[in-house]
Amino acid sequence: MNDGQRIALSAAVLLAAVPAGAAGWKIAKLYWDRPVRHGAAWLIAVTLALFAWALLVAPMTPVLAASLVLAGTLVTLTAIDVVVYRLPDPLTLPLVVGGLIVATWLPDGRLVDHLIGAVAGYGVLAALQWGFERVRGHEGIGLGDAKLLAAAGAWLGWSPLPSVLLIACAAAFLQLSMMTIIQRRSAFRDRLAFGGPLCLATWIVWLHGPMVN
Repeated sequence: MNDGQRIALSAAVLLAAVPAGAAGWKIAKLYWDRPVRHGAAWLIAVTLALFAWALLVAPMTPVLAASLVLAGTLVTLTAIDVVVYRLPDPLTLPLVVGGLIVATWLPDGRLVDHLIGAVAGYGVLAALQWGFERVRGHEGIGLGDAKLLAAAGAWLGWSPLPSVLLIACAAAFLQLSMMTIIQRRSAFRDRLAFGGPLCLATWIVWLHGPMVN
């Protein structure tokens, strides 16, 4: 690919962020239970940022196209979870299937690792949710989070999952700390939409790899 083709493809990808973000907003509106001010603008802006990020990191191969699909889905899931604390099956389950399909043509070529990752990702958080509910008597981690981690395992394989969880927990801690400072009261007892940190962690590990190889 020559420089002119690379520039043209980059411009097309950045322009595609606008309809992709708008589509994410339309999907999110199906689940939002209240109006969200400037929701479309926020989703388009975040989608544009992730598309630009992918252009800087991903090779201009089918991996870039897969990255854009992943970005749009993660942005939409985050938007829904932040507003209604929900990660809908019509988005998380196709993301699992899509990850397994993408895994068949990734350079590592080990589909079994991605299958194990999907099962392990779901199993870890589902087991934590089961244990928390038995001890505390109410749900602590939603099964939507478990399905999202299953999607992360499908896209990444099983070995990067510890990095995904560590990054997600660090992002959640930082978010709660900032909310505590802004609100001038502890936010650590508040309900947290963990889907956003999980989406961010999945995206980082997808583009940059696990913390330890």
